[in-house]
Amino acid sequence: MATSDLLKAYKAKRNFSVTSEPAEGGVANEAALSFVIQKHWASRLHYDFRLELDGAMKSWAVPKGPSFDPSQKRMAVHVEDHPISYNTFEGQIPAKQYGAGKVIIWDKGFWLPLEDPRKAYKAGRLKFELRGHKLQGRWTLVRMKSDAKKQEPWLLIKEKDEFARPFAEYSVVDELPDSVAALDLPALSLPDQKDTSETRGAVMPKDAKKIALPESFQPQLATLVDAPPNDAGAWLYEVKFDGYRILARVDDKRIKLFTRNANDWTSKLPHLVKALSAMKLKSGWLDGEITVLNDKGIPDFQALQGAFDSAKTANIVYFLFDIPFCDGHDLRSAPLTERRRILKNLFDESVSDVIRFSDVFEQSANAVIDSACRIGLEGIIGKRKNSTYTSRRSTDWIKLKCSRRQEFVIGGYTDPKGSRSGIGSLLLGVYDESGALNYAGNVGSGFNVKTLKDIKQKLDAIAATENPFASVKGIDRKAHWVKPSLVAEVSFAEWTQGNHIRQGVFRGLRVDKKPNAIMREKPVHPPTTSKSKTSFSSIPSNLHITNPERIVDPSTGAKKIELVRYYGLVAPLILDHLKGRPVSLVRAPNGITDELFFQKHLEASMPGVNRLDPSLDPGHAPLMEVATLEALLSAAQMNVIEFHTWNASKMAIDKPDRMTFDLDPGEGVPWSMMLTCTELVRTLLDELGLVSFAKTSGGKGFHVVVPIRRLHGWDAVKDFSQAIVQHLAKTLPQYFVAKSGPRNRTGKIFVDYLRNGFGATTVAAWSVRARPGLGVSVPVEWSEVRSLSSAAQWNVSNIHTRLDVGNGAWSAYAGVRQSLSGAMKALGFKPPK
Repeated sequence: MATSDLLKAYKAKRNFSVTSEPAEGGVANEAALSFVIQKHWASRLHYDFRLELDGAMKSWAVPKGPSFDPSQKRMAVHVEDHPISYNTFEGQIPAKQYGAGKVIIWDKGFWLPLEDPRKAYKAGRLKFELRGHKLQGRWTLVRMKSDAKKQEPWLLIKEKDEFARPFAEYSVVDELPDSVAALDLPALSLPDQKDTSETRGAVMPKDAKKIALPESFQPQLATLVDAPPNDAGAWLYEVKFDGYRILARVDDKRIKLFTRNANDWTSKLPHLVKALSAMKLKSGWLDGEITVLNDKGIPDFQALQGAFDSAKTANIVYFLFDIPFCDGHDLRSAPLTERRRILKNLFDESVSDVIRFSDVFEQSANAVIDSACRIGLEGIIGKRKNSTYTSRRSTDWIKLKCSRRQEFVIGGYTDPKGSRSGIGSLLLGVYDESGALNYAGNVGSGFNVKTLKDIKQKLDAIAATENPFASVKGIDRKAHWVKPSLVAEVSFAEWTQGNHIRQGVFRGLRVDKKPNAIMREKPVHPPTTSKSKTSFSSIPSNLHITNPERIVDPSTGAKKIELVRYYGLVAPLILDHLKGRPVSLVRAPNGITDELFFQKHLEASMPGVNRLDPSLDPGHAPLMEVATLEALLSAAQMNVIEFHTWNASKMAIDKPDRMTFDLDPGEGVPWSMMLTCTELVRTLLDELGLVSFAKTSGGKGFHVVVPIRRLHGWDAVKDFSQAIVQHLAKTLPQYFVAKSGPRNRTGKIFVDYLRNGFGATTVAAWSVRARPGLGVSVPVEWSEVRSLSSAAQWNVSNIHTRLDVGNGAWSAYAGVRQSLSGAMKALGFKPPK
């Protein structure tokens, strides 16, 4: 079908003299088919998913957007084809035009059909791989059976691969909400030939460089960290195999195996060489780890060492996790995900019990490390998805261990006691930066009769007369010295203040590591991804969410995980309103329809939440401050729905720096009257010479906020705000009342001035409200007020429509410095003395 025919429906719906959308155009590229996902704020927010095929963009509207969770089958409504030139469209489709609303390029890249795309599209089951900035891996579009004559319903489904993630852990549309059109992003992996199910393993990444196969190279090493990184979506996690690192060099039919220190172990592992040969590999280097699995499938380091000692190595398994070189190409500059794609393809047709692909886990880092420790693994390895391969220790690869464990140099031993034979304990040391071997304690457990005998023989062969340690402090006077040439791997409970290990357990000897390279391994904080000022935060992977599926709002079905994710998303916005102020919390342990708890003081520890000076509110438990992402999400995990702040900062608690008016409509007040009264409050404040700012309450009304200089105490500010409200009620009695209570304000609006007393609070901007629909309090410009449809116009589910404005509506707030003295005088108010 001609492109003009494909675009007939598209053109019929649009007036191109009014809309800036392209009528046609764009260059087709069969060798690199493009895809784009446009975030579209039409009558409802949705995501337009488009795949290039036959000179046009096949298009689907996905209401909830894509999900990395294979169990989340997302509805995708098939719509008319769009021109290829539409891939670059961002902007505003004018009112009264088809699809009126804002459009951004949420993701873009290339797609690779995994079978004949035309036949698959016609059959209604299209399988493909995406290579985008946000979406990667394998996906499927499936047409559903329907009687509908206009728009076909399809499903967009993520396939199970290394990119799949549980929805409760990660939502790509929430954590990556912004446009990719103008960002400085890493280069995409553009295929250099058609990539189908028959050829996809042969396709080299864009970053691959042709190179002669090197004779040797150094492997990349991981850095020990004390917690998972917070940018969870950027990492993959694998088992930390309890074994020896082995690099395989394949040169035609010649295969050699080397340790990380370039020792040739080919002759020691003939069964692995045979198995690799059977895979008919192309030239290159493979990276992995060898181990022996016990009867439960868990790596057993002592069994691995025993296999070498007895020359019975047939049970050794080789797990492959990277491919730095392949088929005349250097892949080290390609992203990890691309290298894993090529490596995984080597196993598509080759099945071996002894050569295995190292799979990644689909759960969060915390869940993976918990499971790993529970079943007896050493730990896990995290790898940044887009990282290159670096022949050194790098923070792009990280180690998370179940217990403290590292290598030590053996400098001596003690005599056995009782019925024990061989040795009593090994004396351990680590080198410092000056080259001195420092004593690090001893290990006397973890041995059996055989290992005691074998180790004693090895120690006798390296006996020495001189102490190899820099000091003898703490060492048994009857110790026997040896040359520092053996390395032991030991797990232990902790380091003492004297830099000795406690409760050590011997795990085995290491023959693959050089003694002079053994130093104390100190964990560092996990690496973080730098974020631009306009980007939004993710949920840290080390935050454990209890009961994530609990329903918070039965009216919408919103779950706890969605609320936590919301606060992670708006953290850069709401923290501007929370920092530096005492905060009160509204908690809903069983959802908003059950009992709510208002918490003003920090009576129990809440991670990250600051405990303020008790003198700020004498006679009570300390006030709280929520100033960081950790504190915000910790509170959300503790079922906090609403965040309320004082009108004063913690640095000057006795003098407020703002005055707040809460417009609370009574029964029967129409929305139009609410808008009128909000503007009337502003008019009076203008006449008094006071600059004010508005925000929706997220409930029924508006909040009008007046920033002030800290010149007056609480009583003066509260009394003056009351005088303003009384003036409104006296001047405009048809609109306002000065007394609270349902009877007093039927058909009228009570402007709550009580928010200005000591200890009183008002819900913060960007806080959710514990009401059906989960409305959000959002700052607005005065020019916007008349266009708003309700005080809960923005809620947890549609807040994306406001993120690009953010706190911009109040951009002038910080620069306002105004005294109340002139306004008090104009109103005839005399502050209390």
